[in-house]
Amino acid sequence: MALELNDFSLDLFSLDGKVAIVTGANTGLGQGFAVGLAKAGADLFLVTRGDNYHETKELVENAGRRAVVFQADLADRSNIKEIVAKCMEVFGKIDILVNNAGTIRRSPILEFKEEDWDAVMNVNLDAAYFLSQEVAKVMAEQRSGKIINIASMLSFQGGKFIPPYTASKHGIAGLTKAFANELAEYGIQINAIAPGYVETNNTAPIRADEKRSAEILGRIPAGQWAKPADLMGAVVFLASRASDYVNGHVLAVDGGWLAR
Repeated sequence: MALELNDFSLDLFSLDGKVAIVTGANTGLGQGFAVGLAKAGADLFLVTRGDNYHETKELVENAGRRAVVFQADLADRSNIKEIVAKCMEVFGKIDILVNNAGTIRRSPILEFKEEDWDAVMNVNLDAAYFLSQEVAKVMAEQRSGKIINIASMLSFQGGKFIPPYTASKHGIAGLTKAFANELAEYGIQINAIAPGYVETNNTAPIRADEKRSAEILGRIPAGQWAKPADLMGAVVFLASRASDYVNGHVLAVDGGWLAR
């Protein structure tokens, strides 16, 4: 529903009463997204592969929200329907999906192994597609919903030594637009966040390389790496009613990286 000028208030950013699924929620960006959504009022269905989810669960509960953990390997497609079914069983609805889970493998392109290509694409692209498809069926029935994909600077650039990661993140940008075109009629918005260089486990090898880290910092106008908390505002905005007329967009949160 279109807003009039007098309709606007900060309540549009509230997620009170909403239910959000966040994949890869145990550490890093996923933890930041989960905590940000909880602080805005959402209850969380946390999908993790490992058992190191306790800190995220505690942070969500400390924000006064409910946190339910579901352990699943997203590379196994048989888990997708179970994730959605369990969330519906517990909460009865799904308002928000954040496709954050991801993996990365590094190797020169002439030496890249087939199994490493498959491992990255299965989690980064295939799982995001199939989970979005399954969640969208629920949201279409509800006539509302927000799907937030996690893209990357490598949705715009080529990178080095990570061909499947680059391909998967270009794919995420494309899927975001494709889903947006088809699902807008159901009151569903699909957007993506493209983080810049963030201090996470995935970037630890780069940050440990003094030369490479210095090169990256030299290109970021903000002059520093991001922290997961720097992405909280973006995910809350895209999950809230304030973004109801934003659809098929890839939002860079990069400290100015792409502007250079």
